[in-house]
Amino acid sequence: MVKITIESLRKVHRAPDGTPLEVIRDLSFELAGGTFTSILGPSGCGKSTLLNLIAGLDDETGGRVLIGGKPIRENRDLNIGFVFQEPRLLNWRTVKRNILLPLERERLERVEMEERARSKIELTGLAGYENYYPLQLSGGMQQRVAIARALVTGARLILADEPTANLDSRTGEAIIDLLEEARRDRGTTFVMATHDPGLVRRAGRVVRVQDGRVLGP
Repeated sequence: MVKITIESLRKVHRAPDGTPLEVIRDLSFELAGGTFTSILGPSGCGKSTLLNLIAGLDDETGGRVLIGGKPIRENRDLNIGFVFQEPRLLNWRTVKRNILLPLERERLERVEMEERARSKIELTGLAGYENYYPLQLSGGMQQRVAIARALVTGARLILADEPTANLDSRTGEAIIDLLEEARRDRGTTFVMATHDPGLVRRAGRVVRVQDGRVLGP
């Protein structure tokens, strides 16, 4: 299970005129491995920036992020799955080929790739839609494809940035069900950024962020 430790984390961006904008301000907390954590806060509070720092998609200005006790840059073998607010699928590839995309860089045997894709297609309720294209699917179904793509590599850490923001409440709940099932089955550590208090009840831990700082314990 993947444990996350945030120590005195800071992130400063520069405005076009050169003015420093402190997005993350001396932020510290710890997330146990195999847990479902919700990062709750209003739009613009630094949630997305925090996820990018955890994933190693951006560099911190100060402090550090430890994944399993190691700085993120030293965790080269760690698979991290990312689910965005928009599914970010390739419209010219079928559902199955979108799911297979991250495996194509791993030089796996075709049989193993097919088996991995099949299991995630079944898990996410996409059986029968393998040969559909993204534009033939609803928004909720497209997000299911994005989740299957995030899980197919065997990721033990899944970061989700407002994954239900563009979905109706019923579909959003179904998406969270899928992520929670992956957490239970594999001990995956799941961190979701959201501004929706209604989703917080699904989380085992809530970290409230405002103006780049953690509120409360």
